[in-house]
Amino acid sequence: MNGVIALFKERGMTSFDCISALRKILHTKKIGHTGTLDPDVDGVLPICVGEATKISEIVMNSGKTYQGSITLGLATDTEDITGNIIETLPITKPFSDADINAILLKLTGEIQQIPPMYSAVKINGRKLYEYAREGIEVKRSSRTIKIDSFTQIRPTEYDAEKQQQTIYFEVSCSKGTYVRTLASDFGKLIGVPAVMSRLTRIKSGGFTINETNTLAEVQAAMNEERLTEVLKPLNEALSAFPAMILDEDRYQRVKNGGFITPLESMSTNNKIVRIIYHDELLALYQFDRSKQLYRPYKMFIHNN
Repeated sequence: MNGVIALFKERGMTSFDCISALRKILHTKKIGHTGTLDPDVDGVLPICVGEATKISEIVMNSGKTYQGSITLGLATDTEDITGNIIETLPITKPFSDADINAILLKLTGEIQQIPPMYSAVKINGRKLYEYAREGIEVKRSSRTIKIDSFTQIRPTEYDAEKQQQTIYFEVSCSKGTYVRTLASDFGKLIGVPAVMSRLTRIKSGGFTINETNTLAEVQAAMNEERLTEVLKPLNEALSAFPAMILDEDRYQRVKNGGFITPLESMSTNNKIVRIIYHDELLALYQFDRSKQLYRPYKMFIHNN
């Protein structure tokens, strides 16, 4: 049983809850996720099964896209709506689209971000949220993240009674981005407390939310012996990488884990390629510029 399940993680579940449930459904322990989602965030969570666990890092490193909302007028200790309120400020006059879009633009491109205290980042052997739960503030270093786009997706809403304003956004970002910190940083830049009030991951690992299946749907597919409908083969999961179709000579080299020359028709700008022989995915190979050859990166050939 090898492949990737594009799981729809529901709110209220941890990513590990999903792994535990799938191990019971699929009757296998060789399962791994591709980056956690907070319990109150739903959406796309690619799950690697069997040999696909070898590519979990590759899937994890792919860009991700989220849709959600930022509420202006309050801030919490967790930077999302589930935390304890630590600051409020009435929004007496709503910000214009021009104001909002200017700040979103400032948060686009390569930017520095400090991980939130309520996160799993480790410092001195302990996770930050462990310090946070003890009321200990730890100095954190900023890290470089990349925001490909950060835009409004529907008109902002102003609640005159609560004196709060809500912004609805879509963001495409690199691995390691904390979207709730983006929400908090948005508030700092525009001059008011802000909190992420809702978040859904709509794309990850090359899968969109429309391609996902719930745990219940995976269970039904397993019961009805149609798991192939939800378990995407490795070749499909890695389709973003160009394919190198082997001739017999190159196949013999790959079979023994050897280096191979590029195809004349293939650009060596492709750092990683899928190695295909008789319509079967054998491996991922990586281009070695010093040798001008492709070398093994991830091998699956023993399954063929």
